[in-house]
Amino acid sequence: MRLLLVEDDLMLGSGLQAALERECHVVDWLKDGMQVLAMLQQGEYELLILDIGLPGKDGIRCLREIRQQRLDVPVLLLTARDGIDDRVAGLDAGADDYLLKPFDFDELCARIRALGRRQGQLRCEIGIDGLKLDQRSHRVTLHGMPVELSRRELMLLETLLHKPEQVFTRRQLEETLYNWDEELGSNAIEVHVHHLRKKLGTGVITTVRGLGYRLGSVA
Repeated sequence: MRLLLVEDDLMLGSGLQAALERECHVVDWLKDGMQVLAMLQQGEYELLILDIGLPGKDGIRCLREIRQQRLDVPVLLLTARDGIDDRVAGLDAGADDYLLKPFDFDELCARIRALGRRQGQLRCEIGIDGLKLDQRSHRVTLHGMPVELSRRELMLLETLLHKPEQVFTRRQLEETLYNWDEELGSNAIEVHVHHLRKKLGTGVITTVRGLGYRLGSVA
């Protein structure tokens, strides 16, 4: 999933970004609330993780603006405020869920998965023919045999499996696999496609000339 994280605590924000990316998410990180609305309007985010106590513009105000613009991105609020009034205010402003600080990372991941399931983005297992991907464990099997994939290869395969009829441009795949701070080579997507074909078979990804890539078939 592509996530937008808004957290002004530098230690917590950097830790969350790194940990979530190890879970095969792509995470863009903002440190205040001033650009949240613009980023959501420009990008294809599947979840917003939003701290309430932000400088410049607090999380509740950001959330109200998001819903006023009729953006339906799921929002998970992070808050150190444990009063019932604060939680009610966040939910009434349009939050889908909230998590009290300090929190356990495993619980955060579970709530992200739950919100993804509500949006129809996460199913326990997806695949075609003899190729299966368990989205919780990130385990890939081909005709029942485990296949070791790198994080990027796994993310690319997951993207294609979710929308098997769609042709993805190289630009779309870059935005799915990399956050805005990362440098990538001009042939990065081609390299990942090449490695997936070597591990899963040459037909697993089809090149659509002049357009991009789509899911193929498994021999």
